[in-house]
Amino acid sequence: MKITSDSDVLVVMGRHIYLLKPSANPRFHTHLGIIDFTGIVGEEFGCQFKTTTGQNFTVLRPSVRDYELKFTRATQVIYPKDAGAVLMWGNVFNGCRVLESGTGSGALTAVLASAVGESGAVYGFDVRQSSIEQTRVNIDRLGLASRVKLECRDIVGGVDLTGVDSAVLDLPAPWEAVPSVKRSLASDGHLVSFSPTVDQVEKTVEALKDNGFIMVESFELIQRFYDVKPNATRPRTVGVMHTGYLVAARNTASATRIQADRVKIHAQDSEQSPAQFFADVSSPQESTPM
Repeated sequence: MKITSDSDVLVVMGRHIYLLKPSANPRFHTHLGIIDFTGIVGEEFGCQFKTTTGQNFTVLRPSVRDYELKFTRATQVIYPKDAGAVLMWGNVFNGCRVLESGTGSGALTAVLASAVGESGAVYGFDVRQSSIEQTRVNIDRLGLASRVKLECRDIVGGVDLTGVDSAVLDLPAPWEAVPSVKRSLASDGHLVSFSPTVDQVEKTVEALKDNGFIMVESFELIQRFYDVKPNATRPRTVGVMHTGYLVAARNTASATRIQADRVKIHAQDSEQSPAQFFADVSSPQESTPM
């Protein structure tokens, strides 16, 4: 594909990466010289060029991951390592209908919208109108607006959606939204919640179990990058370690928490003494010769 003046371009200059539009930045100033797009427009993506000081750089088409990391944002975005897990544990597929609450700046919204395809839909909610507007701007930039429906609303009171395939929550108190989300989910739908602290995880897990969700899992993902050099490969000294915790679960048609019966053994009801009872339980059984 050819680079146009209205293209979004990813300029890669070593570890320095810029997301630009030539028409808005015809002469972009960097610490290694000026990038003049006059001679770049009309060339192929993937080509290498030089700044005014002779520094090499490459122009690429931005990926969803590139957009996510470079979005204009007022809040912390969900990083690609966590976004990938959301897609997998949330079972987000081509044609999927996804409820997202807590769109923030729209980084995860973009990932979801890209995954659901043209036949799917993302229903995004946020309590702040400013977040909805920022999400709309960022989604428009990717050309995904037709797949996303945005509304400024607190979903705790419920929304007019039923039978959605998946729900994704990025909220300060996700446990409060579990009952209303359950009503919007398909009876076997998927739910994934992102939280930065453990106490949020505990309350969310309890709410999920109390509302009949099963296969509840809690985990975090730690990604470590490496500087790779001959005979000197080592982990980078600076990086993003903890970002947040993920809680994933499956919905069921039941609204009652499923609890296993607790079997209580009362040694005093046994003909054996407690000491003899536990000795018998812990002793290996003798096998009978065949």
